[in-house]
Amino acid sequence: MYARKFVVWLALSVLLPLVISACAAPTPEPTKAPPPPASSASAPSAPTATKPPPTAAPTPTTGPKRGGKITMAVWQSPVTLHPFIGTQTVMNEVNIFTLEGMSKVLPDGNRLPTLAKQVPTVQNGGVSADGKTITYNLKEGLLWADGKPFTCDDVKFTYQFIMTPGIGVNSTTGYSDLDSVDCPTPNTVVLKFKNFYAPYLELFAYEILPKHATGEPKDHKDWAWVRKPFGTGPFKVDEWVADSHIVLSRNPNYREKDKPYLDQVVIRIVPSSEVAMQLLSSGEVDIMWNNTEADIPQLEKMAGIKISDPLQIGGERLFLNMAENKDPSDPKKPHLILSDVKVRQAIEYGINKQRIIDKLLFGKAKPGTNEINAGFFQCADFKPRAYDVEQAKKLLTDAGWVPGPDGIRVAKGAKVAPDGTRLRLKYSTTSGNKLREDSQVLIVEDMKAIGVEFFIENAPSSVVIGTWDAASPRRRGNFDIIMYTTNAGIDPHGQMTNLFASWMIPHEGNKGGVNYTRFADPQVDDLLKKAAAEPDMNKRKDMYCQIVKIGQETTNMIYLYQRLDLDSYRDRLQGWIPNAWDNNGWNAEDWWVK
Repeated sequence: MYARKFVVWLALSVLLPLVISACAAPTPEPTKAPPPPASSASAPSAPTATKPPPTAAPTPTTGPKRGGKITMAVWQSPVTLHPFIGTQTVMNEVNIFTLEGMSKVLPDGNRLPTLAKQVPTVQNGGVSADGKTITYNLKEGLLWADGKPFTCDDVKFTYQFIMTPGIGVNSTTGYSDLDSVDCPTPNTVVLKFKNFYAPYLELFAYEILPKHATGEPKDHKDWAWVRKPFGTGPFKVDEWVADSHIVLSRNPNYREKDKPYLDQVVIRIVPSSEVAMQLLSSGEVDIMWNNTEADIPQLEKMAGIKISDPLQIGGERLFLNMAENKDPSDPKKPHLILSDVKVRQAIEYGINKQRIIDKLLFGKAKPGTNEINAGFFQCADFKPRAYDVEQAKKLLTDAGWVPGPDGIRVAKGAKVAPDGTRLRLKYSTTSGNKLREDSQVLIVEDMKAIGVEFFIENAPSSVVIGTWDAASPRRRGNFDIIMYTTNAGIDPHGQMTNLFASWMIPHEGNKGGVNYTRFADPQVDDLLKKAAAEPDMNKRKDMYCQIVKIGQETTNMIYLYQRLDLDSYRDRLQGWIPNAWDNNGWNAEDWWVK
């Protein structure tokens, strides 16, 4: 879901009884999962991030030591750090240092308990025989960063917050399948589902709210905690200056008493990725968040810089609004132009994806295919729609769009648009991202060649991908095409539900809806409900791939390319381990500086 880069892994196998016998024994060992995909792109010559190599004669100064600070440059400015309200990627990069859930995913795909003693299974008593009751036993002595005890009441309050209607929660997927969250003891959390819910580990996986430090859910905008959020993670927020910086300091009540090693982590907010690169090169920052493949040649020339480059799941895509472009949009009213599937398919046929990859990504990416392009659930049989200008033109002509005097098409017998309507569409993305802006230039050229006019209108991420109450276009529906990256996780159910379920379409009564293309298909809704209740992973995979096929034909999204998950950092930072399943600071308690 949106609280972290990826959703969590579900430790289920072919049939539930068999899964249980195959799951980890009742110890805090990681729960096994299929390994993440290896990168298929050519590796840069700069060393990939790993644990520091041992020296020939270790001394006390070669190991981890306490003290020092690390500065990370980001080129998005968070609007909120509330994990269940915000939707910006940069918010997740901050929150991972402070907030935790029941468990986390390791780089190899295994799941490690964090606040829970064990990942629940039937074998260790955490999952009932019918799969409808999940029990988490919390670790003893857990404290919030302010020193107050962490208990089951906090988990229950988090559930109540998420399910409070009308407050703009970013997703209720999975939580709406719960009957209750019960607290038989302060250290025992019991989740009772209405029906067996296959991705049960997605719930409470990443962030839990401190009941004592927040307040009534409807008043969440006024919580002091929102400006200085803290959790049970290794750091806490000390200062947040909008559009400037966020200062994090060591959590004195972190459960591992000798960690974190660092005194501070500073998130420096800069206007663009180019500025971030300059600061990394000069040594003013230690980490640059979210590099692109176009940065690799420059990074390889920088002394003392390492590159973290696991293959990214999901990828960059265009979201095509199939409902009316209006604030707020009525999802039942069709878009003047994009409601016609022939037009949407023509746009994809007209985009030269390989040219973007070769010119802007140095050939180190793959053409986009579908929502599940890696991992166990990968729908590998789906190929990218070919670049075919003539097919694009034919589809547009068949759809009732004919060339005008200047080559841009106009409606003549189109499905919805009145005759004479110009085939002109607003094309938006987050400002300050050179790769996206350069991609836009190429795609605008491609569209002109088939008689489609794209005009660019970009805005900061806080606007483009913000909340309903902040009048985000993707939420309200007053957009044509928006471009950005989003990703499914090891278990894709949350992502598939968010993007394809009709009940996730945003509207005044569902401000947290994230089905931005306004896609609605009863068959897909039925498949999603069946997948949620199916313990056989192979059957679930088949259902998800059926949805992928329907989505490919519908073309509510156009997948451009699948990138590496690129970040870079100075080699004074030790302990960095790349993790394709989570954000950069997933193991920040182990970071230290030379």
